[in-house]
Amino acid sequence: MKYQYSDRVPESDEDPVGNILKVAGSDKIISFAGGLPAPELFLVDDLKKVTDEVYDESGQAALQYSVANGLPELRDQIVKRMVKSNIHTTADNIIITTGSQQSIDLTAKMFVNPGDTVIVEQPTYLCALDVFRTYGAHLVGVEMDDDGMKMDALEQALVDNPNTKFIYTIPSFQNPTGRTMPFDRRQQMIDIAKKYDVIILEDDPYGAIRYAGDDVAPIKSVDDDERVIYMSTFSKILAPGLRIGWIVAEKKLVKKFTLMKQSADVHSDNLTQHIIAKYMDEYNIDDHIAKIKACYREREGVMMDAIEKYFPKNVHYSHPEGGLFIWVEVPGDINTQELFNTCIKNNVAFVPGEPFYADKVIPGTFRLNYSNMTDEKIITGIQRLGKAIEETIASQKVEQGA
Repeated sequence: MKYQYSDRVPESDEDPVGNILKVAGSDKIISFAGGLPAPELFLVDDLKKVTDEVYDESGQAALQYSVANGLPELRDQIVKRMVKSNIHTTADNIIITTGSQQSIDLTAKMFVNPGDTVIVEQPTYLCALDVFRTYGAHLVGVEMDDDGMKMDALEQALVDNPNTKFIYTIPSFQNPTGRTMPFDRRQQMIDIAKKYDVIILEDDPYGAIRYAGDDVAPIKSVDDDERVIYMSTFSKILAPGLRIGWIVAEKKLVKKFTLMKQSADVHSDNLTQHIIAKYMDEYNIDDHIAKIKACYREREGVMMDAIEKYFPKNVHYSHPEGGLFIWVEVPGDINTQELFNTCIKNNVAFVPGEPFYADKVIPGTFRLNYSNMTDEKIITGIQRLGKAIEETIASQKVEQGA
């Protein structure tokens, strides 16, 4: 039978990123490709304990259908957590989602018609780009510097694209670059969004994982007219397999999100919501986050020292103060796929930069993750990667000379 797919379904079944991660998953390869938290930090015993308590105390309710906007007890816990980020809100302003990915999908579904513009950082989270493309968005990438999205370039993008529906930004420890937008630039973004009357979708999965420098309050903290849709997740501060995230937005928007979510999955996993709410009630999650920060601080430091030692001196890279990623830029017209292939031969892997770009791709860029490998493997892997970069640069020089 010939299937008549909608326009949202990609014509090709090729999954280049999936293929990269599959190759990188070999036992022989040291992989810096996935954005994976450290599994040894997962609270298996604590979560097992509170899960048993949930079954004993409210098992029937936890296994029943529930409301689409999420378990009230969990939303109340998130309200308390948001205060620590200087976001003062209520449970009625919060909806629980099935991870950050659903938050992005629901927002795009709710606002984007085919041809509408979505402005993004250049580069940005590749799975967000996939979602926006699915709904037919016209994607406009805005150049970044070490402090994130450039505000003059953002304003010009809004002038050039009056049909912009929203600005998508990851201001803290951005994926893939690890960069953080300073507070004054966040205020500028709000002012520009007001001027051109557009929404900001603030994606904040990594903000709590700061291990150096001073905290920077979310954009939502200076939102005085409800134009920021803030989203976060338990994936990086508890466990990604729980698949629970949340949105903070104006109450009328939350009602719309609730309707959209009901048609998508009725509600997020009710048992998991009970488990997280119970954990948050009995334990101080900030104690656990402190352990994550300590681990990632050490691993990032090991990776940065190894990069300085083993990478060619003309290679540029970001210097994150938190999160999970380092962004690398190899100068010259480097073929990143060729570099990736050379790395695989040297039993080390990264994610090439191409999928992170909305439009014009900068060659020779790639993302490294430091949270998921031991110190020893980080050092060995970066040594292999430095060798592969040198081999690729030398090979390119030979080709150019020919």
